[in-house]
Amino acid sequence: MKKTIDDLKVQGLRVLLRLDLNVPLDDRQQITDDRRIREALPTVKHLLEGGGRLILMSHLGRPEGKPNPEFSLKPVAARLGELLQRPIRMLPDCVGDEVARTAASLKDGELCLLENLRFHEAETIADKKAKDSPALQQSKRAFAESLAKLGEVYVNDAFGTCHRDNASMFTVPQLMQGRPRVVGYLVQKELKFLGEAVSNPQRPFVCVLGGAKVSDKLGVIRSLLTKCDTILIGGAMAYTFLAAGKMAVGKSRVEPDLMDTARSLMVEAKNRLVLPVDSVAAKEISAGTAHQVCESAIPPDWMGLDIGPKTIENYRGILSTARTIVWNAPMGVFGVPPFDKGTLAVASAMAASTAKGATTIVGGGDSAAAVDQAGLAERMTHISTGGGASLEFLEGKRFAALDVLDDA
Repeated sequence: MKKTIDDLKVQGLRVLLRLDLNVPLDDRQQITDDRRIREALPTVKHLLEGGGRLILMSHLGRPEGKPNPEFSLKPVAARLGELLQRPIRMLPDCVGDEVARTAASLKDGELCLLENLRFHEAETIADKKAKDSPALQQSKRAFAESLAKLGEVYVNDAFGTCHRDNASMFTVPQLMQGRPRVVGYLVQKELKFLGEAVSNPQRPFVCVLGGAKVSDKLGVIRSLLTKCDTILIGGAMAYTFLAAGKMAVGKSRVEPDLMDTARSLMVEAKNRLVLPVDSVAAKEISAGTAHQVCESAIPPDWMGLDIGPKTIENYRGILSTARTIVWNAPMGVFGVPPFDKGTLAVASAMAASTAKGATTIVGGGDSAAAVDQAGLAERMTHISTGGGASLEFLEGKRFAALDVLDDA
């Protein structure tokens, strides 16, 4: 257990608040999904109401360590201001004299937003790489020191980045030892739902895993096999398992080097690892293209792009009796109809289970987008803001960015 913002009195104190405001933008720099901004509001409002002087920091996109207007946080500042119904002071950088002066001049209940942390290469220099290079190590430390000087309190409410050892996530709170270092409401909520799902789930406990590669999910599959009653497999990675079982999968995406691994996992899991019994296949990935349902085999020039109708019914039946469901990644090429039916069906089945009292957790990323598109977000118990972070948490990995914070 980590200390939270409820353990603090922030009146008159400068609060360095790390958020995950990494929202998607279109080519006109318009926000297309503001979930992460809305999820940050409870923590921001609580600290402002407590008289804190907030210095907000976040990354956005991958600007490759240098300023790039396409990845500016200005649209985020505008949207945050709308939601808080107050103007947000947006700074031109995240370090430097102007930033230090602005932070020092804040009054109780005021806030500012630093520009994108990843405009500086030092933010994303990995600790292992830095240790191999004294120059990189010094660069990361100097950057972190500049940030650490801004605050008298450090708050981590950026769950989506907790699995990274970025300077703002790990080195800054490390340097702020002796000053309060706590988690915000969002991280607290993520740890509660994901932690309880893994350590003390109501049973049957079912996990739904999709996505492109077995290699991306290998660790979490192995971990969940010791905890779950059933794992439902979908997405392109299903075809590596099916091919390992000697099924002809045409031109479906397969990882040949993981065939033996997939085969051994199926033997180990027995009937707990459930694979598709049919697929929706096509020759190309495009909306409205000719497609067919394949059961025993996929033709040589075709590729599986979604779970089929029999699999949907099978998965729906399993999910209908589950008491805890965790879902990460789509069942097919979500966003390209008709290959989105499996993903939307899983979302619908989970919503129905929620209504019957099950705990339903959506693991962020494309899964969260699917739930939103289906209009079912309010019918899930919890939607994680961190796709990669939630996956690594389910795998049982420790997060250095959380370990460094103050214990309750």
